[in-house]
Amino acid sequence: MKVLKMLLWIPVIIVALYLVIMLYIYFNQDKLVFYPTENFALTPDQLELEFETIELKISDSVIIHGWFISPKEKKSDKVILFCHGNAGNISHRLETAEYLSKLGVPIFLFDYRGYGHSTGSPTEEGVYEDAQTAYNWLVQSKQYKPEEIIIFGRSLGGAVGVELASRVKCGGLIVESSFTTVAEMGKKLFPIFPIKQLIRYKFDSFTKIKTLQCPILVTHSPDDDLIPYWMGEKLYEQAPEPKDFVKLSGPHNSREYFENEAYKIALVSLFESH
Repeated sequence: MKVLKMLLWIPVIIVALYLVIMLYIYFNQDKLVFYPTENFALTPDQLELEFETIELKISDSVIIHGWFISPKEKKSDKVILFCHGNAGNISHRLETAEYLSKLGVPIFLFDYRGYGHSTGSPTEEGVYEDAQTAYNWLVQSKQYKPEEIIIFGRSLGGAVGVELASRVKCGGLIVESSFTTVAEMGKKLFPIFPIKQLIRYKFDSFTKIKTLQCPILVTHSPDDDLIPYWMGEKLYEQAPEPKDFVKLSGPHNSREYFENEAYKIALVSLFESH
């Protein structure tokens, strides 16, 4: 009888655990989507990069911090507005800044609210506003024309970049190692749960990218261990012309593709376009 009672309790425990995990997913979405880090791992001066520290006030509780990095030899009239992924902060993107700087293009790295030295707490609408504020600063303070601004979004930043490009004029958009929607990412990570009913975030690049009116470069690696390669392919298929696609190599957080000549050529082509 005791064994029978224990066996009867097994499905009850399984259902209870299932419900607990569902509740955790629903009420802890901010922590599942955003992984901000406050401390810097590196600063531009340690890489001998020329830079300005920028602080942009959005409200009394939100101040956006960033670095405007100038190349030693400017080779383009374009500027890159870089929207980073969901973890760390801008200090973890300095390898990319160094690479782009060597291509002769200025780059504005900014942290979303709650990341690095930026104040506040991140939300979907909040990070969209942060990107818009960074874009406005390039236009108003640095006097860049909209067509001179290349929006570069990596991973979660790809969704931020797509949203920004749907709001403003720009000279081009780079979507690197990014996803189609948060809902599809959720189904990948939690396949046995009703993610569409639980998720409060959208980050719907798949729907938005087809409305854009700028040159688009999509890059993704088949070796990506976080965001499936097919998501990059779907974004590219959905994007309007003019567009280009470059197959990368290495896992999600690897930058071995910096040695890929096709990647460099695609970037330079976008930077030199008129």
